[in-house]
Amino acid sequence: MATLDKGVSPTLSNEEVLRYSRHLIMPEVAMEGQRKLKAARVLCVGAGGLGSPLMTYLAAAGVGTLGLVDFDVVDYSNLQRQILHHTSDVGRSKLDSAVDKLKAINPFVKTERFETRLTSQNALEIMHGYDIIADGTDNFATRYLINDACVLSGKPNVYASVFRFEGQASIYATPDGPCYRCLYPEPPPPGLVPACAEGGVLGVLPGLLGVIQATEVIKLILGTGDHLIGRLLLVDTLAMRFREMRIRKNPDCAVCGTHPSVKELIDYNQFCGVRNEEESSKMTTVPEIRPEELKRRLDAGEDIFILDVRKASDYEICNIKGHQIPIDELAKRVSELDPNREIIVHCKLGIQSAKAAAFLQGSGFKHVASLAGGIKAWAEKIDPSMPKY
Repeated sequence: MATLDKGVSPTLSNEEVLRYSRHLIMPEVAMEGQRKLKAARVLCVGAGGLGSPLMTYLAAAGVGTLGLVDFDVVDYSNLQRQILHHTSDVGRSKLDSAVDKLKAINPFVKTERFETRLTSQNALEIMHGYDIIADGTDNFATRYLINDACVLSGKPNVYASVFRFEGQASIYATPDGPCYRCLYPEPPPPGLVPACAEGGVLGVLPGLLGVIQATEVIKLILGTGDHLIGRLLLVDTLAMRFREMRIRKNPDCAVCGTHPSVKELIDYNQFCGVRNEEESSKMTTVPEIRPEELKRRLDAGEDIFILDVRKASDYEICNIKGHQIPIDELAKRVSELDPNREIIVHCKLGIQSAKAAAFLQGSGFKHVASLAGGIKAWAEKIDPSMPKY
């Protein structure tokens, strides 16, 4: 792929020459390449697990302008993998935390903040003026949004994703290469792939994939090396195996094909089957019970059966002494439950328990409800001494 030549050749100060000296003595970089890095503008969407190593190495390498998009705050559960953020940052804006660290790493790098959720309404405006977009997000709706916006605006999308022990990386939306939709024309059914908050992720894995993203961004800027265009890199850290899958541009792709049907950004939550809280509350057929109401009824001695559909490893972290049946075993173990007894189902966040309760309703159970917010809400509202994870 040709270099991202902007016709700009910024000068390097003596301090910058010293700082980047290990780059400058490499023929593939040298002074010309370091000037390209300084002139480059890269937008990083997400300041979390992938964004942390990605932005750290781009800043250290001397990429001149880094745009940061995030709207979240630092939580204790982030610290196991989001290495830009420290214990003292808990409760702070992730952008505030990230900018402070990046300035400390390299004061010559300019940072531009976008403390907002990326949407169909603002994506093209935010991406305008950047050379490369790096996708560090963790949900399908935003991945499709970034992909489509990159195709429509003609910007390369340096992509990675992680889950448990596995990750993948590629470069999408280049003129001659495939886009994300060429590989995944449709998102998976809602709830089929659990989020990291439910399924977990090995702490070092985002570091590995984020560094791969940073490497590909730098190579694109320099115009050197073989890129991950048309290749999906598959990483399995449990087996410590790297594999690669070839991806071809799909002429029938809805966004980058010869006759695209997607010519503007759409409602990606709707496309991915994601409902907002108001829609979910209107459409759910599964009754919910608030933690406070469950506590009141338990204290009153009412005969309520608590069903915990988390994994045994989750149950070991914390529990409210319910009967534990993992949701993926529920169908074959349903005979353990009394269909005439009132059952309150709970999981970690209230998502899997709603599915389990719906299954039980469909199996003839008449008195079933899901604990709203799961055991996390119970720990926050009823038992603050309970570990949260």
